[in-house]
Amino acid sequence: MVTQPFQFTGSTGQTLSGRMEMPGGRVRGWAIFAHCFTCGKDNRAAVRIARLLARHGIGVLRFDFAGLGESEGDFADSRFSFDVQDLRAAAEALEQQGRTASLLIGHSLGGAAAIAAAATLPSIRAVATVNSPFDVSHTLHQFDPASLAVIDAEGAADVLLAGRRFRVGRGLIDDLREQDQGARIAALRRPLLVMHAPLDDTVGIENATKIYVAARHPKSFVSLDDADHLLSRPQDVERVGSMIAAWAAPYLTAPASAPEPSVDAEAEETRDGKFQVAITSGDHVFLADEPVSVGGLGSGPSPFDLLSAALAACTTMTLRLYADNKNWPVSRIRTAVGHQKEAGHPQPDLFNVRIAVEGALDDEQRARILEIAERCPVHRTLERGARFSTVAGDPPAPCERPEAHMDAMDRAVE
Repeated sequence: MVTQPFQFTGSTGQTLSGRMEMPGGRVRGWAIFAHCFTCGKDNRAAVRIARLLARHGIGVLRFDFAGLGESEGDFADSRFSFDVQDLRAAAEALEQQGRTASLLIGHSLGGAAAIAAAATLPSIRAVATVNSPFDVSHTLHQFDPASLAVIDAEGAADVLLAGRRFRVGRGLIDDLREQDQGARIAALRRPLLVMHAPLDDTVGIENATKIYVAARHPKSFVSLDDADHLLSRPQDVERVGSMIAAWAAPYLTAPASAPEPSVDAEAEETRDGKFQVAITSGDHVFLADEPVSVGGLGSGPSPFDLLSAALAACTTMTLRLYADNKNWPVSRIRTAVGHQKEAGHPQPDLFNVRIAVEGALDDEQRARILEIAERCPVHRTLERGARFSTVAGDPPAPCERPEAHMDAMDRAVE
């Protein structure tokens, strides 16, 4: 599972900062997560839910609304309606990358924004809310009356929200008061999952009741028992993420069958640490890095580790193909590869290959196994050397069709 930076232009022209949680295997669909009021994309619940969904094959974009976290803007100028428009901008930015979002998820006020945005996003097929208010102006309960009076009289005031001080303008207050969320819920016409903690002392459980009653079918409600508003316990986040992944399955828009890939692999910096890169190969995404001892994070295999892994994988696959073709009683094959440099040698790169084959094979068969191992396509590529064409510019880069490696293995065991 890989996290990638994701920046896009918001509805008011400001750069919004996000993170993409990428599935490590087959992609089932894409979602956008809207964080709670004043929380940000790096709120613990936002991060954990997004990463859990990614483990279930759902890629998730979480981003800071304007004026929060790493996004541009001043919170004093923020509006609920701007957040709604920024969710639309996020969906459009994903669409431009070929990742069509079909699910919106919102926590607290983010859930209200998700409902409001869904109606104008044709690609969104379902919405899930967590501890969200029915009436957007419910957020004003977090302000003490004296602060609201100052904002109404003077146009802005410093307000303590969730233990942090924010400059809040009258535009945000007026915007919250003017929303007709009940009408939006009634007109949503999308499958809706309402999740709420009965003991939530920030947004009471009566809000969930009102949302559920106002919504039309299909709609579902899940009680989060003794969870708190921010889902501070890991088990509560786990439950929320698992429930969303299961409930959303019928509504996810799986990526259309892609044409043959234009690149075999692409590595892009994540900007976490000095060397960490996210590698995309087909539908698979994983990390590569350098060890901590040389300045990396140790979060993934090094480039030479990947090269050794390619040789180990290809050798094992080729031997399995050969053993099956011969109907030999081989139960398991394991190939270990180590790489080292031998200074002064004409070919300084040495790959030490060790092959373990479980099965009732005689000495002649085992000797044949070692011969076939040296025919695997990756072994021959490394042995013969390669040519390179390196140019400046964005992908695509020419590559063979996906079945090319299988064809090469077939020829190796003939």
